Amino acid sequence: MTSPTQTHAPELRAAARQLVHGRRRFLTVAGAAATLAFATNLPQAHAAPAGDLDARRITEDPFTLGVASGDPAPGSVLLWTRLAPRPYESDSGLPRQRVRVEWEVAGDERFRRVVRRGSVVAHPEFHHSVHAEVTGLGEGRVFYYRFRTGKWISPVGRTRTAPGRGARTAALRMGVVSCQAYHDGYFTAYRHLAGEDVDVVFHLGDYLYEYAVNAVGGERKYTDRRLPAHFNRETVTLEDYRLRYALYKTDPDLRAAHAAHPFVVTWDDHETENNYAGDTPENDVPPEEFLLRRAAAYRAYWENQPLRAPQQPTGPDMRLYRRLRFGRLAQFDILDTRQYRSDQAYGDGWQTPGPESEDPRRTMTGAAQERWLIDGWRNPGGPRPVWNVVPQQVTFAERRNRSTPDFKLSMDSWDGYPASRERVLAGVESAGVENLLVLTGDVHVSYGLDIKKDFRDPASRTLGTEIVTTSIASGKDGADKPADWERLTGANPHMKHYNGRRGYALVSLTEKQARADFRTVAAVTTPGAPVTTVASLVTEAGNPGLKPV
Repeated sequence: MTSPTQTHAPELRAAARQLVHGRRRFLTVAGAAATLAFATNLPQAHAAPAGDLDARRITEDPFTLGVASGDPAPGSVLLWTRLAPRPYESDSGLPRQRVRVEWEVAGDERFRRVVRRGSVVAHPEFHHSVHAEVTGLGEGRVFYYRFRTGKWISPVGRTRTAPGRGARTAALRMGVVSCQAYHDGYFTAYRHLAGEDVDVVFHLGDYLYEYAVNAVGGERKYTDRRLPAHFNRETVTLEDYRLRYALYKTDPDLRAAHAAHPFVVTWDDHETENNYAGDTPENDVPPEEFLLRRAAAYRAYWENQPLRAPQQPTGPDMRLYRRLRFGRLAQFDILDTRQYRSDQAYGDGWQTPGPESEDPRRTMTGAAQERWLIDGWRNPGGPRPVWNVVPQQVTFAERRNRSTPDFKLSMDSWDGYPASRERVLAGVESAGVENLLVLTGDVHVSYGLDIKKDFRDPASRTLGTEIVTTSIASGKDGADKPADWERLTGANPHMKHYNGRRGYALVSLTEKQARADFRTVAAVTTPGAPVTTVASLVTEAGNPGLKPV
């Protein structure tokens, strides 16, 4: 891949060089991030305050990007929108002034029973995004919400709060999605997901792709529109990333899914750059250039996702890993396997494992996140949940590419970080986790995998299960049996399912079992394909191991 041609201003690169130097000398993150604050358009204490815009002067619909909700908690949820009357313009059609936005939450879709209302300010520094943290709601209940500014009222969204920490919850149903390359096809799967009866949707990364999108939308092959030329380049700057989110969020199927269900999001690589690892970029660019790019990508991600205040980034750093509880039934430990990882061994790709990949010092999560994960299993801060669910990005179970001794493994997945995986699984055992369920995206196919204590021994103890969801669009139409289907299923006896179509997974939890239904569409390069269930698997509580329904 060639390096993108867009560059950051010289003064920003100079500041970033100071940040790189500071990191190498182990200076504080706070001090380092301060040198990049202006690069991400943060408000400055010495800057003149932005004026207030009279919302009555907004003459075009500002809710073109729809609405969303996220990170449900007991009696609380985060509501999101972004004002963008002209979403494909760099300023979204608004002046650099503050805009007051009102919000309402009701117990019914027609808003006859409004239970909470308030207002927030949409700041130009945050691209007029709105993050309203609503509290004081009933626990484990469905609510409807909307925004208003001036004469404009947003579409209505539907959301749900989490049950109380000690509540006994009979069942929880989740949608699991990942990898939505706009240029590879339509988001038809989202239209079907919007109509599913789920409590929450987990997005496991690659919400957008940095690659160029041509005037006809790539494989979408538009005949009724022409996309602006600024989409036909790789994203590098803050403006690039902001505009790319606008392109994605104007997709009607994605907007429908966000309006229908609360989302819990985490990123993978393409929200910034393909296969980056920590501070190491894919391309050979100066470190300060990549940290500026990462800061821009992280800022745009937060602006365009339903995330709470603790996730707001500081320069090129963002605390995305976090924990959610759904009563006594499930604890969710959402991981970030991209920001803190060691660089991929042997130059990335599929490689023969060896001393470099097996170095015990290598980490997928970073030491702090690894401790946080295992400590959270040992001390859940209340009743021990039935299910410990880990939504994360890349394939956790071993995945050999062939059954012969010269097999290779993916260096970008947990196979490239076996010592890190072993420490996590040792934590599972030491904490007494009985029902581990890992949720994964990234690979544009769906898998059902048993997590073995020793993948070299098929008879070894099964410590948990992994559900890998396929992509929404990435990889184009795909096939039910990809070319390597025989090789992979033969080389990995713990692989209980493999399908290469686009779609999503539905995962249902009860106190007795977890069930995964793999839902696929036949095509994404043409719109409107129907959805079907290609496989259903269950694992019993207290007896891990996937079996067909």
